[in-house]
Amino acid sequence: MLFSSIVFLFTFLPIILILYYIAPGRIKNLVLLLGSLLFYAWGEPVYIFLMIFSIIFNYVSGLDIARNLRNKHAKKRSLIFNIAVNLCVLGFFKYEGFVLDSLNAVFPFHISYQELPLPIGISFYTFQILSYIIDVYRENVKVQKNFMDFALYVTMFPQLIAGPIVKYAEIEKQLHVRRTSWNKFGDGAMFFIRGLSKKVLLANTVGMVFTEVTTLPAGQISVLSAWLGCAAYTFQIYFDFSGYSDMAVGLGKMFGFEFEKNFDYPYISASITEFWRRWHISLSTWFKEYLYIPLGGNRVSVGKHIRNLLIVWFLTGLWHGAAWNFVAWGLYYGVILIIEKYLLAPVLEKLPRFFGHLYSLLLVMIGWVLFFSPSFGSAAGYIGMMFGAGAHGIVDRESLYLLTTNLVLWVILIIGSTPVVHKKYEAVVCRKGQEKVIVNCMIYAVLFILCVAYLVTETYNPFLYFRF
Repeated sequence: MLFSSIVFLFTFLPIILILYYIAPGRIKNLVLLLGSLLFYAWGEPVYIFLMIFSIIFNYVSGLDIARNLRNKHAKKRSLIFNIAVNLCVLGFFKYEGFVLDSLNAVFPFHISYQELPLPIGISFYTFQILSYIIDVYRENVKVQKNFMDFALYVTMFPQLIAGPIVKYAEIEKQLHVRRTSWNKFGDGAMFFIRGLSKKVLLANTVGMVFTEVTTLPAGQISVLSAWLGCAAYTFQIYFDFSGYSDMAVGLGKMFGFEFEKNFDYPYISASITEFWRRWHISLSTWFKEYLYIPLGGNRVSVGKHIRNLLIVWFLTGLWHGAAWNFVAWGLYYGVILIIEKYLLAPVLEKLPRFFGHLYSLLLVMIGWVLFFSPSFGSAAGYIGMMFGAGAHGIVDRESLYLLTTNLVLWVILIIGSTPVVHKKYEAVVCRKGQEKVIVNCMIYAVLFILCVAYLVTETYNPFLYFRF
């Protein structure tokens, strides 16, 4: 079930909100838990059993680690066993086909297998569970003894299937005590509508431009068309994923929770290092805290630091998808970050920020080609067309049509990728005062109506990160 769907907006969400707010005290957690399980089972009912297994197994594992906190060997064995089981479950469902296809490409014999549908959100909730288990092991948090509260932490539907990855320490207290109010509910509703607008009005619209370019025959794509297609995907994945994250934060507020933001205008970055401090913040933080720092971080020799970065970015790419192009995408960023760290950092600091911005945006766009391409060959071919190799001229009628007919959209996307509009809006419209409140409510009401009108009339409504 998508957040950007009529059934969610006008059936599931209103019902669970009503039940949640009329439920007394601790029953609220039960209502939210049952609603989250229903939400997860909506699309793939069979995988609800996998979810229940993960909840029970990790609840027991947490208790076992907590019981052996003074026995280092026992708690370490329990931790290793837990991580192994969680990663095996993730590996089986997400990487079985990838591994066997890779082996079949190398060995003279063929290993047959049946491809299974990927459980939605398995990468997100597996990492979320692992953060809890590791933090219990480190004694950073106390073990959760209430089974229902632990199950709610794992399954909470606002961020269950596509993040942000919420660490247990961030909401440990909120599982027991959280504040709800009309002001907070209103803030949550605005966050949700803002994210819905990003997803429906911007990401879906520019996504059709990307589809139009990539469905052209290979010999009919000009240089300008190739760049416009890449730009369209660059905007689509940002507004798609950041829009979903905003909706998740907004829903959390509506139920009294506070989730950390997952995006901070990454396309205004002046370096790739800065880009990854602003893009998918919860994932970057997870890898930093649970892999990069335990490996030694940057407090080691240069050789080991480079090793650590390559390991982290190899796994970051693999986390995003079971294909070699995702691995290449991760290593691509790993190599760039190493070069920035040891060679380019002093140069970028001296240059005007504008040049750093262009440098970063160019590398990010090339990276997205690796990300959206089905193979290395197609990625290399597409990047070649962006720079003239194999392209159908520099400019053609199709590229001019895509540029001019979507000119207003391109301008909106560019401005919307920066904090300019949001800051101006907050300064002018969000000030206190009855008139300002009315104007604010009217603007968000219009945005919501436009989103609903789009969803009723259009069938193009993908969510890119569901496949991860």
